[in-house]
Amino acid sequence: MSDRIDAWLWSIRVYKTRSAATAACRAGHVRLNGNPTKAAQTIVPGDTVRVRQSGWERTFEVLQVIQKRVGAEAAQRAYIDHTPERPRIAIPQVAARDRGAGRPTKKDRRELDRLRSSWAED
Repeated sequence: MSDRIDAWLWSIRVYKTRSAATAACRAGHVRLNGNPTKAAQTIVPGDTVRVRQSGWERTFEVLQVIQKRVGAEAAQRAYIDHTPERPRIAIPQVAARDRGAGRPTKKDRRELDRLRSSWAED
């Protein structure tokens, strides 16, 4: 049993719509067994699908071909996710002032400069 790759990506909930999955295939964001693929390419169990989404690459191994969108638990049984864990990016905290506190004093500005320089060193 085989199915289109765009329908499979939609049915396992990688993309919200089938047209979004088709557009991703056209844009070259989807690879089947390491090769760029078209939306109508058929998949079979054992294939490896790589999807690039917002700068992050996800890798799936096809276990089961499903043609209709199913619940999240059933969708997870259709593939093995080989995607490495996303690295955590430390977001520096923004220096906040109380509303209505007025302009920062010279001392406040120096403290902010020290804080910013410590972030640059990390």
